[in-house]
Amino acid sequence: MSAPAAPPEKKRINLRTPEVMAAVLKQVESHYRSELVDRVIAKGGIVSRNGLTIRLAQKFGFCYGVERAIDMAYAARKYFPTEQRLFILGEIIHNPEVNEQIAAMGIKNLIGPHKEAEIDHLRPDDVVIVPAFGAETHTIDRIKNIGCHIVDTTCGDVMSVWRRVRGYAQESFTSIIHGKSEHEETKATASRALGPGGNGHFLVVLTLADADYVCEYIRNGGDKEEFLAKFGPGARSVGFDPDVHLRSVGVANQTTMLRSETEDVQRRIRQAIVDRDGPEMGEKNFRFFDTICGATQERQDALFDLLKLPMDLMIVVGGYNSSNTSHLAEIGENCLPTYFIRNASRLESREKVTHYNLHLRREVTTDNWFPEKEQVVIGLTAGASCPNHLIEETILRLFELRGIPTSDLVASLTA
Repeated sequence: MSAPAAPPEKKRINLRTPEVMAAVLKQVESHYRSELVDRVIAKGGIVSRNGLTIRLAQKFGFCYGVERAIDMAYAARKYFPTEQRLFILGEIIHNPEVNEQIAAMGIKNLIGPHKEAEIDHLRPDDVVIVPAFGAETHTIDRIKNIGCHIVDTTCGDVMSVWRRVRGYAQESFTSIIHGKSEHEETKATASRALGPGGNGHFLVVLTLADADYVCEYIRNGGDKEEFLAKFGPGARSVGFDPDVHLRSVGVANQTTMLRSETEDVQRRIRQAIVDRDGPEMGEKNFRFFDTICGATQERQDALFDLLKLPMDLMIVVGGYNSSNTSHLAEIGENCLPTYFIRNASRLESREKVTHYNLHLRREVTTDNWFPEKEQVVIGLTAGASCPNHLIEETILRLFELRGIPTSDLVASLTA
């Protein structure tokens, strides 16, 4: 008996028509834009009243890739009839407020803790949105086989990493990915590292300690079972053998990692390969390509610049599961008191703030956080997945805590 025929390829649909995008832009701006933040930026990113000064980082908030993903999700809802079912493969980006808006438009989640439907229950006329992080190849293949319309919002920087790891696989190089093995982007990248035939291999390292462990094994070998136990199934390809698959390696990364850490990972692994194989063969057995997202780097660089100025504390706004936002909080807390908040509601009073602790990986409460002094300077930044209206609410709340009503601040900025 012959195999059933594959479903016909869906005709490519142009969602970005002038009519659709004009309606989308109006809707997106009403949800996420902030005129107040625009005015603060126009005034040099500094606003001061009643002894409180807030300094904005020069780069923060939505990047182009995030804006494009949101625009395309909104465009899909505008383009397809209201009775047509729309789904998304997980969160569009790592920001709870944005994901709540997507859900409010009737776009149901197919993956993750907020899953509302099953991929196996999809029908050919359904529309499936691929989020900015991308998705694993086997998931995309399942949806294509069903015959669904696919709206792919994957960030271009992420796809650049995919091209790189596919190249490693074609050269029979193992991809060592600096990232979080549970993160959607890293899962999607790892699936591409298997190569077109599925015979490639990958290993995910998160910390410099992980990298050093791998380097020691590269140089001197070790206990294979211990190695495989340390890097569990989600952090390595099926059939991964460190005695075989660490002979030739290429380093890549989740695009939202700290550049300094990724550079450290690649330097250490390169040196381990050279120490084992010698300079000439070491260069032949090692590959590296800079795949840090440009927007992520801009926000990190802007924060480093901001931290050169005298400030009392730092506020970082964004989703707690956002990798690039977490790294901003990490940078800040190395220099001064830093509070990573989901939104302005966490600034409960001058005596109490609820914020995310990166080390405990949960929200905690800190008392007496607001400096009781005549002049207070607060730095403010946000990750690439944080909309400007959340920055506005944070600015207004900080001045409220200083005793300045929202109406007074808005009036002074619009004067």
